[in-house]
Amino acid sequence: MQNRLLKNILVTGGAGFIGANFIRYLFSLKEFKGTIFNVDALTYAGNLMNLNDISEKYPKRYFFYHYNICDKKKISELIQKQNIDTIINFAAESHVDRSIINPETFIKTNVSGTFNLLETARLFWKDRQDVVFHQVSTDEVYGSLGKKGFFKETTPYAPRSPYSASKAAGDLIAKSYYHTYQLPVTVSNCSNNYGPYQFPEKLVPLMLNNMLENRPLPLYGDGKHIRDWIYVEDHISGIWSILKKGNAGESYNIGGDNEYENKRLVFLLCEIVAEEAGLNIEKLTKLITYVKDRQGHDRRYAIDCNKIKDTLGWKQKFTMMKGLKKTVRWYLTNTLWTERVKSGEYLDWIKICYNNR
Repeated sequence: MQNRLLKNILVTGGAGFIGANFIRYLFSLKEFKGTIFNVDALTYAGNLMNLNDISEKYPKRYFFYHYNICDKKKISELIQKQNIDTIINFAAESHVDRSIINPETFIKTNVSGTFNLLETARLFWKDRQDVVFHQVSTDEVYGSLGKKGFFKETTPYAPRSPYSASKAAGDLIAKSYYHTYQLPVTVSNCSNNYGPYQFPEKLVPLMLNNMLENRPLPLYGDGKHIRDWIYVEDHISGIWSILKKGNAGESYNIGGDNEYENKRLVFLLCEIVAEEAGLNIEKLTKLITYVKDRQGHDRRYAIDCNKIKDTLGWKQKFTMMKGLKKTVRWYLTNTLWTERVKSGEYLDWIKICYNNR
């Protein structure tokens, strides 16, 4: 088992939901003494407001670069100049609906961008083994499950959307760099995240914001699609465990052990919002609206995350109720953040995805 000393960390996509939470998490750890270099293209979901206080608190240990991971020259110069020893690739186009409408962007970022990072790292690190490239991925690469069973690290990839296919390609390229060039690569496949700073197109913040604005709560199909949900802090603590102790060439599933039908999750969210915001629960549940199902919509995801628990000693800290309450309270006390990220583009996107179905 490794015990890496991480000094100069390149976080790609660090202004996004999970990346920003990861950066905040690292700076909250007394054990972390390193420096973080955040690279983000600042597309619609990237938001520097997520890290304003970090920039102020750690001016000598946190640096932001408005770069695209597909820009080989800039990425190469940064890795060499800052003597990067750790790369964590959060950068990704990540919304399935967007991938159905515009798959090309997903291929560029999730495939070509990942390749560019790997190749740049290979050329700079050469034969070093005191470094690590971590590819952050999703359980969607495994495809769809029936009523029983779980995704394991040995489950064959069977992606079913342009998004999951592009992530699967990035993962496979990363693994090939370990086997071909002995580049120290690790991969994590995680279930559905929720928590603070999540862009409002995702299910939990979308439903929460619509409840507060008395807007319809759109559920695809019959609302019985099942996902495994994990609070974002549990996810990033899992990634931190892998970075410190994970074996090169290995994949690790990170799950919440929280399987919920979308319909059941929305009803639970209605209960919490009603309690926390003082709203009428019957009025909230009446907002639930069933819309035409997504093309190629996977029925069920469920993760077996025993490997990371048994080998690295990681475990979740948040139950679904605890995580959802913390999430709702964050959004209720950070309404200005929500107002600022809900740009005209976002509102147009919601109209395309839901109102026209």
